Amino acid sequence: MILAKLYRNDTALILIAIALGLSLGILRPELAVQMKPLSDAFLGVIGHAVPLVMFVLVASAVSAFGERGQHTRCAGRVVVYFLMMAVFSLITGAGAGWWLAPGAEALPLTGSTVRPLSDLPTAVLTSLVQVISHTLILPVLLAALLFGLGLGWAGDAGEPLRRRLDTCVDWLLKALRMVLRFAPLAAFGAMAYTVGRYGPASAWPLLKFVGTVYFACVLFLVVVLGVVARLAGVGLFRLIAYIRDELCLVAFTGASVAAVPGLIEKLERAGCARRVVRLVLSTGYTFNLAGSNIYVTCAAVFLAQLAGATLDVAHVLSLLLVALLTSLGSTSAAGSAFLTLTATVAGLNLVPLEALGLLLGVERLMKCRSLTNVIGNTLACVVISAWSGALDRSALREALMPCRQAAFPGAVVGKRRGRATS
Repeated sequence: MILAKLYRNDTALILIAIALGLSLGILRPELAVQMKPLSDAFLGVIGHAVPLVMFVLVASAVSAFGERGQHTRCAGRVVVYFLMMAVFSLITGAGAGWWLAPGAEALPLTGSTVRPLSDLPTAVLTSLVQVISHTLILPVLLAALLFGLGLGWAGDAGEPLRRRLDTCVDWLLKALRMVLRFAPLAAFGAMAYTVGRYGPASAWPLLKFVGTVYFACVLFLVVVLGVVARLAGVGLFRLIAYIRDELCLVAFTGASVAAVPGLIEKLERAGCARRVVRLVLSTGYTFNLAGSNIYVTCAAVFLAQLAGATLDVAHVLSLLLVALLTSLGSTSAAGSAFLTLTATVAGLNLVPLEALGLLLGVERLMKCRSLTNVIGNTLACVVISAWSGALDRSALREALMPCRQAAFPGAVVGKRRGRATS
């Protein structure tokens, strides 16, 4: 019975795999080094699947904006808002990785291809042209973007193909989940090889990387989402308390989608327009994944530091531009952020692809990604509703007020005219 429960718990399996790999690396380093093919095989499957998966995910998501029945003006506001949040989250992740430098003091990996760049605009443009010319990822993403836009604008004529594309997305995600069942084995191989070759001290940068990602997510929540919530007239922490049950569900299951039914009910009860909630949540779980964006850019900077590469401003700007495109293929499915990271690293050619195996050991510890994604999409529903003049302020105050009274019994709750205070 206990073994059956452990088998169904992905986090427990990953932790056990990490412990076994760490132990083997310490006790039998010569044997541990031979475990490298386990992670290489896993990454090879993921790497070969990336172009097809990214094309289908991006095309399906982009086509949703042009579907019949969606309000063009509202959809335009959603696009603008999502683009702003994507830029801020990518900058936050890269900035935290650059500032805290979790991989700067580690033993350098071999194979770095980062080169110093001089003239900033020319360097960024040259870097992107090289990426498009020498890798398959970005051309595939651009083709998927154009295909999705055309399919969305086709209206009824494109509906049958859209349904087939959605079916294909479901099948690909199922296949991805099957591949991810082997993640513990790959994590074992990566950890054993790393510790066996570089010694036990090599595990310390991974722990610093986890702390850096959590710090970046908290920074994004407090600074970026805090300011946005204030401008929309809602207290961010009161909104978080309002959806605490859904956040707990996401934290324990690891699936952001598990919170969708509860979020729809609570947001509509809180005065958000029904059409806005459905549009934002349906598209937000692909285009508004701030936590995943933070992880991708922070991880890319971390891997470059492990490779002993010196990133200048031009390299970071190139990373942000490429990550902005690859993030279009993100979904709330387990492993999607790692898939996006793989596409980003492959597109920029920052480090050898096998270096990604180091992150498999801490992949399941990134609960902050899913929680940040859910909080970001919840706030987006409120913000877009307020921006569209479709937010019932009295219903919002009534829904959020009990959260503060429950947390601070007997406290005097201040009110501001026409808005909920934080």
